[in-house]
Amino acid sequence: MTDSRSAALRQQQADALIGELQRQGAGRLTIFLGMAPGVGKTYTMLSRARELKRRGVDVVIGIAETHGRAETQALLDDLEVLPRQRIEYQPVEGRGRLLEEFDLDAMLARKPAVALVDELAHRNVPGSRHERRWQDVIELLDAGIDVYTTINIQHLESLNDVVYRITGVRVSETVPDVVFDRLRDIVLVDLPPRELIERLQQGKVYVPEQAAQALQAFFSPSNLSALRELAMQTAADRVDIDLREAQAARGLPGVSLRRQVMVAIDGRGQSEYLVRVARRIAERRDAPWTVVTVQGGGATNEHAQLETDRAFALARRLGGETAVLHGPSIVEALLDQAGRIGASTIVIGRTRERPFARMFNRTLTQQLLQRGAHYELTIISTPEARARARRTLRQVGVKLTGTDLGLAFVAAAVATGVGWLLERYAGLEDLSMVFIVAVVVVAARTRMTAAVIAATLCFFAYNFFFIEPRFTFYIGARQGVATVLLFLVAALVAGRLAAKLRAQVIALRASNAHATALQTLGRQLASAADIGQVVEAGRVALQRSIDGDALLHLGDDPLPREGAFAVSDMDRAAADWARRHGQPAGRFTDTLAHADWWFLPLMIGGKAAGVIGLRLPEHVSRLDAEQRRLAEAMAADIAEAVVRTRLVADLENARVTGETERLRSALLSSVSHDLRTPLASIIGAAGSLESYSDSMNAEDRRALLDTIRMEGERLDRYIQNLLDMTRLGHGGLTLNRDWIGVDELIGSAVGRLQRYQPEARFQLGIADGLKPIWVHPALVEQALFNVIENAAKFSPPGVPVEIEARDTDDGLLRIDVRDQGPGIPEEERERIFDMFFSVERGDSGRQGTGLGLAITQGMVGAHGGSVEALPGPGGRGTTIRITLPRIEPVAARA
Repeated sequence: MTDSRSAALRQQQADALIGELQRQGAGRLTIFLGMAPGVGKTYTMLSRARELKRRGVDVVIGIAETHGRAETQALLDDLEVLPRQRIEYQPVEGRGRLLEEFDLDAMLARKPAVALVDELAHRNVPGSRHERRWQDVIELLDAGIDVYTTINIQHLESLNDVVYRITGVRVSETVPDVVFDRLRDIVLVDLPPRELIERLQQGKVYVPEQAAQALQAFFSPSNLSALRELAMQTAADRVDIDLREAQAARGLPGVSLRRQVMVAIDGRGQSEYLVRVARRIAERRDAPWTVVTVQGGGATNEHAQLETDRAFALARRLGGETAVLHGPSIVEALLDQAGRIGASTIVIGRTRERPFARMFNRTLTQQLLQRGAHYELTIISTPEARARARRTLRQVGVKLTGTDLGLAFVAAAVATGVGWLLERYAGLEDLSMVFIVAVVVVAARTRMTAAVIAATLCFFAYNFFFIEPRFTFYIGARQGVATVLLFLVAALVAGRLAAKLRAQVIALRASNAHATALQTLGRQLASAADIGQVVEAGRVALQRSIDGDALLHLGDDPLPREGAFAVSDMDRAAADWARRHGQPAGRFTDTLAHADWWFLPLMIGGKAAGVIGLRLPEHVSRLDAEQRRLAEAMAADIAEAVVRTRLVADLENARVTGETERLRSALLSSVSHDLRTPLASIIGAAGSLESYSDSMNAEDRRALLDTIRMEGERLDRYIQNLLDMTRLGHGGLTLNRDWIGVDELIGSAVGRLQRYQPEARFQLGIADGLKPIWVHPALVEQALFNVIENAAKFSPPGVPVEIEARDTDDGLLRIDVRDQGPGIPEEERERIFDMFFSVERGDSGRQGTGLGLAITQGMVGAHGGSVEALPGPGGRGTTIRITLPRIEPVAARA
């Protein structure tokens, strides 16, 4: 146990040193904390800044709110004040105006040793980099700048509800508690409530009208007293944490300044009484409290275990924590736990003290007094409790089982037989080790009392059968007396060590089983992808750990009457009670104890999101503390896994919703622009023909008709692209393959494009001897048309688009379409095949719907081919490469 305690201290030291190293290089935060406005936080901060300035420290004031107080304004003299940033604020209604705000960028550029930033909880003007001022402070700290700042206790996030209950005012500007993790120092600026009220009445805090209103609401004496207590507690907690971390970094056990109470019980007649006393002590001190018991690894008495379980249940009802400790040494276990939780007071009951142990300072009380010098030790007892403890000890404390006694006698008999055989046939004279081995075997398998009985029996057997004169207890030689006495001492010591080792092994085995079960559950929950898998993994792990039935039910609906397990009406009522009250119910509890199931609430965010039901075999009359702790720990892990999977599902839904909204917006934009433009041209040309046809010559009428036809064909292409994309997305594309020549395929696409864009120029490079290809001609032509049209759109005027087709060595047809346009950025070449994607420069442009290349990829992909975007020759322009496999129809292959 000493080694484990040293290991724990080393781990705490390592954690503290790592934390200190992580904080190095970052700025240090000093907070001036007050109970309410007007206590003098800004005044104290500026006074400290002037002291630093006199010592030569580079101090800059980023922002300091003096609120017109002359004595505070005077402290700004001789200090560098950073000019404030002016931000234009435009409200929803009304005229815009310029507001002044802390200039974060200027402070980062100035980078002083210490920056003063007043009012940490302030909300920045809209348009600032950060919404809150504490975020500005975090950025300054990350830049290595020390920061002095101020805050009132009501602005701390974790105390928001407490302050609301005290004052009836809900504070909207709050600072998260994690900011306090960056603290270097906390300075409590205190002022008695009476003096603060006098300052308020004198107009030193608010103007008279505001002061009168504040005195009737927030600044009442009772409110200020409560807020003052909260501020002191917060400062004390922070000092306590800093002290423990500093002690841990030095390798010393933590010394807690916060008054925390730990009570130790043993299940021997006064456990519940001790719990109630400890609760009153903790209540008077306004301190948290924990009830612990130590199990040494030996056989646990059922009466003591039942009493311990009842005491633990009482402690939980009264608001305390519970813990089961393992170890052969009660003192070591108690001191380790006290150091771990930072307890300042240890409460124990006065137990029956053996005179022999008291003589050598070996009683529990004496050892705690000697070794727990840093703890306040409270010993509680009553005459009734002492009498009850003595009766319990006489009844069950020293009673041995028949198995233990039988093993002691058998071990002594076997050792005698083995000794006789070794003496007769091996000629051994010193047989003491044979009997010592027998004692060690008994100690390793039973409790210490049985080992002492075995040592005594072996002592008498060794004396009677093997020490001269034999078959008597008389010892003839003086050295024989020393031999048998030393044997007895060696047997007792060996038995003691073996029993202690056995207790340690049992304790480690119990702890290992607990940790293994939680580790297994953690691995299964980590791999669970949805709520259903989390529920199944948790149910299986619980069922395996308790050797019984388990069920998990999420939601507020009652448990089903039918299913894998029979659930009675009483069980349903217990589950509903556990869910509504957030406490265990059913079997092994005081609520609906006649139910067959024990129900635990799944607590998520302070509310029960479901219940866990456990049904142990009927012969199990009680639930021991280890099983209870394991089930509660598993319930906590399952609840966290449920939160994780729900968060993942919410994020995925948000992602899908965002993607759907993006596509919808892109489609609407495309329809509104790319379809409306040709329609407007058609309507305008048709209107001109209708109104001015008689006054137009034949050439003008032909030009308008050509416009109507070209814009109609353009509109038809857009609609066809949308239809093709819909068919690709829904798997409705059917391939009606036929043979077509490559030159015919390319010529058809080029000819169709030249009807729409007569000015387009093309340079064809089709390899000689290309065989026809087995494809869907119309689809491949449309895919090639989209690529060629895209290239022609961005080629400079008069520069031809190069189209090259040839077979590759691996039996593929490759068609390259090159343009001499501005090209596509490398990071966007993959994205040009996404629907509705467009770039400012490049082949997908802003003029189209962004569907052409996406349709091309879908059509070519349906043929088993691929489309990719490559840089053009010499790094200029873009090459779109279409690759198609050469396949043959089934009949041709046959």
